[in-house]
Amino acid sequence: MRVIRAFVGAPLAIGARLALPEAAAAHLVRVLRLREGDDCVLFNGDGHDYPARIVAAGKRETLVEVHARQAVDNESPLRITLLQGIARGEKMDLILQKATELGVARIVPVEAERTEVRLDGARMEKRLAHWRSVVASACEQCGRARVPEVADPAAIAAVAAHADSAALKLTLDPAGPHGLSSLALPATGDAGARIAIAIAIGPEGGWSPRDRGQLQAAGFEGLGLGPRILRTETAGLAAIAALQALHGDLRGD
Repeated sequence: MRVIRAFVGAPLAIGARLALPEAAAAHLVRVLRLREGDDCVLFNGDGHDYPARIVAAGKRETLVEVHARQAVDNESPLRITLLQGIARGEKMDLILQKATELGVARIVPVEAERTEVRLDGARMEKRLAHWRSVVASACEQCGRARVPEVADPAAIAAVAAHADSAALKLTLDPAGPHGLSSLALPATGDAGARIAIAIAIGPEGGWSPRDRGQLQAAGFEGLGLGPRILRTETAGLAAIAALQALHGDLRGD
């Protein structure tokens, strides 16, 4: 049976009655045709699902009442930060959506030397709000109760600050010193702690020599994924899936 989930960017508690945000209300009532008395599940990114019931579904607002709180434990043992060269339109949406499904913890859009999409001011704010909406929607679908952070876009020179806590820093490079079979993950030294990994993926035009120099200076090492060149919308997702299969929670054990 399908569980209908909706993201609500507000505190939630058992017994709370609240009006759903416009986007969530439109999806549940106008798209899925839920009515008064129907059940749904709310989440706000705090690691819990909140089973709720629709108590009023009007044209102006949809009211729900929370009746339970359930912990959700489906986060990967790998805490992956994806530093993604900004891609155009639907390509970036695809990357954000699938990376969320694959379990990334954080996404940093990166402005590189060859980035084709330049954002500033109101345009950047609008695009950032859209990207965060894409990630929240992906969490609704895949069952995650922790919403990955989508950071403000950062220049390539600032990637070091976004990867300081990572125990392993990788960027895709066919000539890189690491392959998946020989990649050794560092120990955390703390039982149950998640291993922090940063993966840097270039934009459609790839990393420039200057970009690669800045990544190397920030401690990023090359990782080869095979003999073929992957597009930006494929490369990061392939790397994340491979790491999750080898060291994360896609191993099936």
